[in-house]
Amino acid sequence: MEYLSDIEIAQRTPMQPITEIARRANLDEKYIEQYGRYKAKVSLDLLRETDRPDGKLVLVTAITPTPAGEGKTTTTVGLADGLKRIGKNVTVALREPSLGPVFGVKGGAAGGGYAQVVPMEDINLHFTGDFHAIGAANNLLAAMLDNHIQQGNALGIDPRRITWKRCVDMNDRQLRFVVDGLGGKPNGTPREDGFDITVASEIMAVFCLATSITDLKERLGRIIVGYTYDDRPVTASDLKAVGAMAALLKDALKPNLVQTLEGTPAFVHGGPFANIAHGCNSVIATRMALKMGDYTVTEAGFGADLGAEKFLDIKCRTAGLTPDAVVVVATVRALKMHGGLDKKALQTEDLAALERGVPNLLRHVSNIKNVYHLPCVVAVNRFPTDTDAEIDFIIAKCRALGVNTVLSTVWAEGGKGGEALAREVVRLCEEEKGDFKFSYDLEDTIENKLNAIARRIYGGAGAELTAAAKKQAKQLTALGFGKLPICVAKTQYSFSDDPALLGAPEGFTVTVRNLKVSAGAGFIVALTGEIMTMPGLPKSPAAERIDVDESGRITGLF
Repeated sequence: MEYLSDIEIAQRTPMQPITEIARRANLDEKYIEQYGRYKAKVSLDLLRETDRPDGKLVLVTAITPTPAGEGKTTTTVGLADGLKRIGKNVTVALREPSLGPVFGVKGGAAGGGYAQVVPMEDINLHFTGDFHAIGAANNLLAAMLDNHIQQGNALGIDPRRITWKRCVDMNDRQLRFVVDGLGGKPNGTPREDGFDITVASEIMAVFCLATSITDLKERLGRIIVGYTYDDRPVTASDLKAVGAMAALLKDALKPNLVQTLEGTPAFVHGGPFANIAHGCNSVIATRMALKMGDYTVTEAGFGADLGAEKFLDIKCRTAGLTPDAVVVVATVRALKMHGGLDKKALQTEDLAALERGVPNLLRHVSNIKNVYHLPCVVAVNRFPTDTDAEIDFIIAKCRALGVNTVLSTVWAEGGKGGEALAREVVRLCEEEKGDFKFSYDLEDTIENKLNAIARRIYGGAGAELTAAAKKQAKQLTALGFGKLPICVAKTQYSFSDDPALLGAPEGFTVTVRNLKVSAGAGFIVALTGEIMTMPGLPKSPAAERIDVDESGRITGLF
């Protein structure tokens, strides 16, 4: 059997014209702005003018990631195609990939095998330019901030207390900490500065949580860029930057319409990381997908302790959304790694390692079922080396929690391999009504909210704030931000803030070393462990293997 890479599968599968995909998504052509033959932007007028009721919302999340992989995006796409195969009117709502991971460790991020969104090369690279617009808006604000200081500093901004960073959509550790404004008075005020990756910019969070151009401008205006000499916050509105930033973002705010390999309509829009941001696609795209399909399948980044927690506690709270069902994706291989098995030994049956690792899955499942009170199913991406005994072991463990387990083979079979999962999702949506609850009360203190997340979601003993973080919590509360939700920036590799603690560790404390407000996005960011908002490239980055030939055909992109 010929082995094909993801990009080879995508390139060999004929795509349908985007106008046909729009028709399938119940979209009138008057709302479509084509970007070539296979991509389109969808006008925001659609949400204002349609009276179609919302469909069912299905969230796909996963166990704690390992190098063995889980296949969350692949499952999301395959589930949608499976729903289409059993006769459901379905849409997909996904994030856009960042160039940082595409050229770094991960490679492409548009699904895999026969469960992908296409055109995958475009989606993984420049797409429709949304990330460039977000980076430009971010850096315009930075330029106007420094220019204000240069032109007399009427607001009294303290250059030592500027919190706004520039950004670039690339993993570039060299830019984490820089000194700029050198070269004398004509070149600005010398100060310490730095870059975030674009997906960690607050502009990205604002972009993904905004519900309209008006809401976008209001959120942009609230962004805090620094503080004055007398401790007053300075906002983008104070700098008169909002109108120009919104002008840069007006086209980007329109969701992108593409398709799966099987022609299912897919809205791919926005892309904050889930370990350092809130990890969900845009509210506008989700709402649009819900209007256009009877079922909408979406995902949240990394494990359920990160993406799903933020989807439920931040995005759903902000947008008034409630999932009808949740899918938790796992693999036997990854659970055995959580049980301490070396990656090289994963092909051998090892029930002891699986028993040590399965608590990771069970904690995620328990959180969805018992903390958030939502209907849940476990999707096991089956590999050829998985044995029946290992699969039966997982099924029995999940059944004890009152949750069904369904095998998924969407990577190899596309929608056909997701039909069983699709039927279980439909059953959950139609027969099991959830009683959705958040994991913490907004009215609680910042510290108590952090403790609730650490105890109820991570399974730890609580959160421990450094002296600096305690001072920041007090200041943020005094400024009126104490009732905002919390966005924890934490390693994706563990329930704890230590990436070496695999499985389902207990008794640990999560150390919060820094708190900052994203006033425009409407949440407080809690930085834990060694998490950084500008990743670096690995020793052998994926970029080394990417190429393009004379005909424009790209290779090596996953």
